[in-house]
Amino acid sequence: MSQPVELFGYPVLGRLGDGAASTIYRIRDPQSGEEHALKHVVKRSEKDQRFIDQVVEEQRIGARLGHESIRRIGRLLRKRRKFRVAEVGLIMEYVDAPGLDSSREKSLLKNIRIFTRIAEGLLSMHEAGVVHADIKPTNVLVDDSIVKIIDLGQACPIGTTKERIQGTPGYIAPEQAHRRRITERTDVYNLGATMHWVLSGKLIPTALPPRGAESNLATGPLGPDRIAPPTPLTKLVPGTPVEVSDLVLDCVRVSRGDRPSTMIPVIDRLLRIDRQLAD
Repeated sequence: MSQPVELFGYPVLGRLGDGAASTIYRIRDPQSGEEHALKHVVKRSEKDQRFIDQVVEEQRIGARLGHESIRRIGRLLRKRRKFRVAEVGLIMEYVDAPGLDSSREKSLLKNIRIFTRIAEGLLSMHEAGVVHADIKPTNVLVDDSIVKIIDLGQACPIGTTKERIQGTPGYIAPEQAHRRRITERTDVYNLGATMHWVLSGKLIPTALPPRGAESNLATGPLGPDRIAPPTPLTKLVPGTPVEVSDLVLDCVRVSRGDRPSTMIPVIDRLLRIDRQLAD
């Protein structure tokens, strides 16, 4: 696919990636010279309206957030044809850092500090009344000084019940797979699944395993009571502290009520682990 020279009056410098019906470009503000990321969605048929709506909602939610661990969201740009919106562009902070999925080979202490900053960003979202609902390694950008949660495309108000199953196989919480209420504990689960993969390189069993995954990722038909428990990290990765393994297991409890109720106890436990490892 060819790359546009400009979008909405912004010169396009490069392509950063693709999402569901969207493409993200690196752009430059022609007046200030500042670089940004731009999420671009084109409505080619009526079925694409939901992707337009999703970007509109992403901007509405993201503009309210200001935590340093969350990518900043700017203006929403629209192009109309025959008085109807046919194209949107979402201006976002440009972050020059790889995804957490490409930087697994970090020390345990560094990973714990990354997890802490993710949890702090999620807590700030929850305090604003919003759940991210799609935390996974590719949705966190990381380098030596940066930890940024990205992609608010599935973010929603706390307590939302979605019409469609939304989430990422291998990280999705049971309540997402069953279209039940999305709460802070959904982000706790997604973060726990992310921590497990980063520390072990293996996915936990979920109600919605990835295509082609080993059959033992989930047992039987979809159902919270049919998900096999994950193997503790102490067994998967010899030398993992029990405190780390227990935290991950607590975050990915199948029953929502058995997980930490908010990010606050998750952060507290991560900080205690940080102190233990740093001593």
